[in-house]
Amino acid sequence: MAIQIHNTLTRKKEVFTPADPGRVTMYVCGPTVYNFAHIGNARPAVVFDVFWRVLKRRFGEVIYARNITDVEDKINKAALDEGVPIDVINARYTKAYHEDMGALGVQAPTIEPRVTEHIPQIIDMIGRLIATGNAYEKDGHVLFNVPSFEAYGALSRRNRDEMIAGARVEVAPYKKDPADFVLWKPSDETQPGWDSPWGFGRPGWHIECSAMAETQLGETIDIHGGGLDLTFPHHENELAQSTCAHGGALFARYWMHNGFVNVDAEKMSKSLGNVLLVRDLLNEAPGEAIRFALLTAHYRQPLDWSEDGLREAKRTLDRLYRTLRSLGDVEAKASDDNSDDAVPEAFAAALEDDLNTPQAIAELHALSTEANKATDPVERKRLKAELLSAGGLLGILQADPEAWLHDAADADAIDGDAIETLIAARAAARSAKDFAEADRVRDELSAQGVQIEDGPDGTTWRRAG
Repeated sequence: MAIQIHNTLTRKKEVFTPADPGRVTMYVCGPTVYNFAHIGNARPAVVFDVFWRVLKRRFGEVIYARNITDVEDKINKAALDEGVPIDVINARYTKAYHEDMGALGVQAPTIEPRVTEHIPQIIDMIGRLIATGNAYEKDGHVLFNVPSFEAYGALSRRNRDEMIAGARVEVAPYKKDPADFVLWKPSDETQPGWDSPWGFGRPGWHIECSAMAETQLGETIDIHGGGLDLTFPHHENELAQSTCAHGGALFARYWMHNGFVNVDAEKMSKSLGNVLLVRDLLNEAPGEAIRFALLTAHYRQPLDWSEDGLREAKRTLDRLYRTLRSLGDVEAKASDDNSDDAVPEAFAAALEDDLNTPQAIAELHALSTEANKATDPVERKRLKAELLSAGGLLGILQADPEAWLHDAADADAIDGDAIETLIAARAAARSAKDFAEADRVRDELSAQGVQIEDGPDGTTWRRAG
């Protein structure tokens, strides 16, 4: 089947048809490196890493660009607070981002452009916008002339008042229109800057991504992605300035946005003190479990992060790894992610249907159940290859099962009292002939790595494996 994408611009699910099937292009907004990555930052990194894997199965070449924003006022403030150059802040937090995302199994993108490496291209694009009347210079600032682009607001579908309020734009005397946004701004002696036709200064945030996308991928890209919070103003402004700089040519054929990450049903914010850093979560669970937890909800929906959810993700992976360990006597390996071999059709169909990871995970569970029941060597080999290949598309099940389960045994000491309570609850359900509940409790015990055996003297349990 064809890959389908929910296009934010049209608000519809569409068949993905790249401009050139031999060279698919995708640009995703990456981190601004002034602090450690939190779990909200990790969601787009993981989501689009999975989508990149899906695309590579179907197309010959997929160029994936994920940028590093290393010129921005938050970086400047962090550098001033510490009394160090911005290069120190950039190097520290870029390295940390790479380490943290690597721990979640996020692959390095094809290209990782940085703003500081594209200043000439940014200046050139601003010059073109001035030449066409889509931008103007005033008091050392260059601003995009929003009324010059009639389609402004099409991506976010906000009215003018909402856009001005949503962008929290500065009311400044150098603006012709309150909605106009900065492309270039002057720098003082405490701020980084470069020489330009409009004086010593630095780029605005929005123009940076437009110039990097054009330089690395061309005027029209197939997919532009990022978090839902970037739809406005960042992506709306990118769309406007890129379209104008390219003489009206289409900027992005499809727009994809992932939903927010909430923490225990509350919005993550510094004021609430619930900002969860990836590197702190890695002290609580393996990176693969964090990755899996991020994939349990559909990417366009909000994800409610909780300790219980992370523990459940870890237990699910434990169960899948136990299945792989039980298949250790058969030789099988995952297919290359550029091949259709060994990837189950229903699993692939779920991911190709607007990256439906919850359905894909359900298919993974079904595979595991089938594998646990299989006795024929040929079937066991096929199922093992399918599990590994499916896991590879999600970026999971790539560890050695023995090593994973050994670590799990060390990390997760079984609570004997809790197990006995569950066994008693199961016995009560069986006495009441509520066999569905009894089976549910058995499954819950199995998910915790506990195997129970019924005998004439009652029920006994032991750690599975």
